[in-house]
Amino acid sequence: MSREMTGPGGRPMDTGRVNRPRTGFPFLDSALDQPGAVLAFAHRGGSYHPEIEGLENTLTAFRHAVDLGYQYLETDVHASSDGVLLAFHDDVLDRVTEHSGPIAAHAHADLAKALIGGREEIPTLQSLLEEFPEARFNIDIKSEAAVTPLAEMITAMGAVDRICVGSFSQRRIARFRTELGTPVATAAGPLDVGLFRYLPSKRLIDAVVRSGAAALQVPSQRGRLNIVTPELVTRAHALGRHVHVWIIDDHEEMHELLDMGVDGLMTDRTDLLRDVLIERGQWMGATP
Repeated sequence: MSREMTGPGGRPMDTGRVNRPRTGFPFLDSALDQPGAVLAFAHRGGSYHPEIEGLENTLTAFRHAVDLGYQYLETDVHASSDGVLLAFHDDVLDRVTEHSGPIAAHAHADLAKALIGGREEIPTLQSLLEEFPEARFNIDIKSEAAVTPLAEMITAMGAVDRICVGSFSQRRIARFRTELGTPVATAAGPLDVGLFRYLPSKRLIDAVVRSGAAALQVPSQRGRLNIVTPELVTRAHALGRHVHVWIIDDHEEMHELLDMGVDGLMTDRTDLLRDVLIERGQWMGATP
């Protein structure tokens, strides 16, 4: 169903005619069941929502996002020294806990004492998948040590359709694809993103990019350079890829990117993104 609307500044919007590609991955293609719908990702559970600020990547944060109606949760993964996968962003404990030092230097039992915001344990990735069985998780691999355990866990839990994996390391994401063996939605690494952005034609991109990435997950800008443009979105869609943009916490920027036809937005302000998508008729979750 086509839905004509007017956006900020009087811009025309037609949320029913967004040309979403069919990727073959349930993680991404679920949006096709609702014309115009956008994947809304709660980044680290919604790090800067006023009610949970300081509790990023905690069980409380993810539960808060799910209660708001979010179906897609974004998190990061490190491995403890004994190979337990943990939902944690930084390499070190210092910023969000009262402990210090590299997370990879500690066994999981010792890390139980490092409380996020002084009150929440660092959750294991397995516990999050079990706690929120209906949610889908976008996972950023933050360390080499996490690659093999993540591939093994996804297989063991039968979670292939619930997960999309990305990494800022081209080598790391390539290794993950090889080790998993089973097709799972993955995001393009930095090299492939550069090829999509700068190669002069779709035909050349199709010939060069062989990673199997189903989505480009990118910042809106890098310095003064606009990464996300209408041309990039059109090109990605023509080649069967999604475009997801991070980390968008501004109301106006959300509208601008959605007007371009991006397929997903990651946000720390889960309240703002939810309101914008409901206003536009592009929200996939439950509504009041």
